[in-house]
This record gives sequence, C-alpha cells and structure tokens, in this order.
Amino acid sequence: MSGQYETVIGLEVHVELATETKIFCGCSTAFGGTPNAHTCPVCTGMPGALPTLNRKAVEHAIAVGLATNCEITKDCKFDRKHYFYPDNPQNYQISQLYLPICRNGSVAIETEGGGKKQIGIHEIHMEEDAGKLVHDEVENCSIIDFNRSGVPLIEIVSEPDMRSAEEVIAYLEKLRLMIQYLGASDCKLQEGSMRVDVNLSVRRAGSAAYGTRTEMKNLNSFKAITRAIAQEAGRQTKRLASGMCVVQETRRWDDANERSYAMRSKEDAQDYRYFPDPDLAPVHISDAWIEEIRARQPEFRTEKIARYQRVYKLPLYDAEVLTETKEMADFFEAVAAVSGKPKKASNWLMGETMRLLKENGMEAGEIRFCAQHLAKLIALVDDGTISGPVAKEVFAKMFDTDIDPERYVEENGLKTVHDQDALRDALMQALNDNPKSVEDYRNGKEKALGFLVGQTMKAMQGKANPKMALALLKEILSE
Repeated sequence: MSGQYETVIGLEVHVELATETKIFCGCSTAFGGTPNAHTCPVCTGMPGALPTLNRKAVEHAIAVGLATNCEITKDCKFDRKHYFYPDNPQNYQISQLYLPICRNGSVAIETEGGGKKQIGIHEIHMEEDAGKLVHDEVENCSIIDFNRSGVPLIEIVSEPDMRSAEEVIAYLEKLRLMIQYLGASDCKLQEGSMRVDVNLSVRRAGSAAYGTRTEMKNLNSFKAITRAIAQEAGRQTKRLASGMCVVQETRRWDDANERSYAMRSKEDAQDYRYFPDPDLAPVHISDAWIEEIRARQPEFRTEKIARYQRVYKLPLYDAEVLTETKEMADFFEAVAAVSGKPKKASNWLMGETMRLLKENGMEAGEIRFCAQHLAKLIALVDDGTISGPVAKEVFAKMFDTDIDPERYVEENGLKTVHDQDALRDALMQALNDNPKSVEDYRNGKEKALGFLVGQTMKAMQGKANPKMALALLKEILSE
C-alpha cells in the first residue's frame, strides 16, 4: 500500500542565535541559570517597555542567509504575531511575516544513491523566543521561566521538497553543521537551541496536488524526528487508503510511546492578526554591510575536506571524520601546525581522543588539553623517548588534566629503556617463562615473536624499545 502513496515533507527549523544578549533588550542569553533571573521589563512584556534591535542577531541572520544561497531583503521590518499562551509574556510575538530578512535560498544534500538534491528555502525570518513552561507534577501546577523569553531566533522555512526521513536528516545535518561553522548557534537540540517542526502530507504517487498537511512539534532529536515521520506518514496513509480525510492540525509527538496526538487545529496567517510592530523601525541592510558579512564567511566542511586531502595529504575518511564538528577541525589544524605531522595528529584525535570523549559523554569543544601538549606527545613517541603503550598512559592523564607530557614523563621515569643489558635480561626471562612460544617460533610461527616481545614490554612496564627488543630477540633465538 505504501508504494501507492508519496510522503511530502517541509520543515520549520527554529535556531537560537549565539548572541550574548537578547534580541530586543540587554538581558543575558546564557542557557540555564536561576529561573527568571535573566529578565527585564522588555522581555517580560511590561507595558511601556520599548524594544531595541540587537545588531549582532541581524548579522547572524544575514550570514545564515548567505550560506543558504538566499536573497537578502535589504529593507525588512518586524511584525506582531498575536496569540495567547502562558509562556508568551506580551500575548504577541515580534516576528517577520511581510518582509522576512532572507528569501528564496537552497541547500544541497546528498541522497541515498549518492546523488545531489536541492532543498529549497522559502524564507528565513527573525523573531523572539517565548518563555518556558515547567510542569510540576508534585504540586499539580505549571510555572513559567522567562529566561528564554526574548532570545533571538531565526526560523528557516523550507519548501516541501523532502520525500523521506533520510532526506530530512541529511538536510538538518547539513544545516546544523553550516550554522555551527558560522558560529551563529551551537544548534544543540537537547538544550532547545535548535528545534524542528515537521510539516507532512501524503498524496497519491504521481499526483501533482499536495495532500492536507499536519505539523508535528516536540521533536528534540534526529531519532525522534525519524520515528515521528514514519508514524505520521503511516497514520495518514491508512486514513486515505480507508477513504477517510486528513485533518489539518498541529500534533504533539510523544517519543516515549512513539505516537502523536492532536493539539489544536492548524492556524493560518490571518488567525494571528499580524500587523507591523509600531515600536521598531524598519531595518535597512546596505550592500556594504552584506559584503562585509560575506567576507567573514568561514571555510565550510566541503571545502575543508578537499583542503585536508590536498594540503595535509589525509585520506578522505580522516578528512570527513575530523570535519564533523568545527571544534574538532579547528583543534586538528592547531595540532598539525605545531607538530608538523598532520597524519599523526589525525590518528591521535580520531583514536584516543574520540574514544575518551565518547566514554566521558563530552564533545570536541570540551577538550581540556592544548594543541601544544599533544604535539609534544607526538614528538616524544617519534624520537623514541617513550613507547606507544606509555604514550597512551600519558595521553589519558593529559586528557583529564592537561599535564605537560615532557615533564610528566621525566618526573615519573617513563622514558624508554635503551640499555641493551637490561633488555637482554628481560628477554631471557620471557624466553624462560614461555618455552612453548620459543618452540612455536622455531617451528615457523612468526606470531610467537610478537607474543614474546609483548611479554618483555609488560615486564619492563612498557618502557622497552619494541624495535630494539624485536631485533635483539631474533639475535638471541638465532644463537
């Protein structure tokens, strides 16, 4: 039955902009904090309090617009969108309906078959965020935290160009990484700085007309978005197949039970009674201002991947992994610059660093050690001062407390032992303790050598020179 129908998806992506203060007042945008501590008469909607536009929010919006190939609206303005909700302090939201700051853009994604597809951007508009309702089940009440009220947002409204959850996730990942590279937002879904509403409809395969859409909210992870799309597409398909109609409505996704339920009928623009905000002057964006922001645009992931292969001679796989976050890419470049050994820097970051980040539930931006210390560690291994196993031990300490690896190795006596007599003694002990391995080697099993070297390294607490140990071992066994 599913082959008879086609899913049509468009997204509304809300992104909190990375400004230090709110869009229309000087209150902090810092996440968390004591409830209602980051508030003032403006962001709590007190009568007579007048908004003043944050220039940095406008610059972030323009930067995202340029990155998504949008036309910048040189003369834009703000409108009031009226609706009642407890976390909306003014009973209206300052937004942009008639003249949004960016229009008619596109983002290219890679499809499952390896091809390219353009996802249209209908518009990007600026607006203010609402507060946050906190439901207290113990006291059986709801309380409001207005710290988030007035935080600057952009809403990126796509065209209904996506046909599957896979295309939706590819679009969102591309958009999120682009915005993170710009520094316009951290796009953390778990903190609400990136929120996604899914507009979805189903139609007969081959039909040019769109079906009736629903909007799904409360989607706070890519996995939840994928599940919600599958469930809603299935729900609508079953209704249409049984001769029932789909009702245009806003639905709330319950990820724990993997189902959605109706919240309210879907409003149209006229239901919000939009009109120009009388307290905010129109915004004029000059060509010079646009070019100034364009000149500051960073190198994005696609360009970085190509440069890493060309300049650093890294494999494509390394380049793709290192550029998955801007923080990791920046850190890699810093280590490569100090050490002069980009491939070894890549190995340490993709190996031990990412392993420990994952184990500790950390992100690349939370790395504590500095690039100079990792470069020193690479040098210590390369010049034979320490062995590979010792290097991993030192790195684990450095990951936790950013110790200077040179000093740590010196103070803890971890330098590789180059004393042939001490090495010979350890090897002879390994041979005496493992006669079966000696016999295996003499019967042609080369792997037995590795075991014997390993036993020697273990006896010397990883401080033996493995190359010297292997050479000496072969010499002893040939005697």
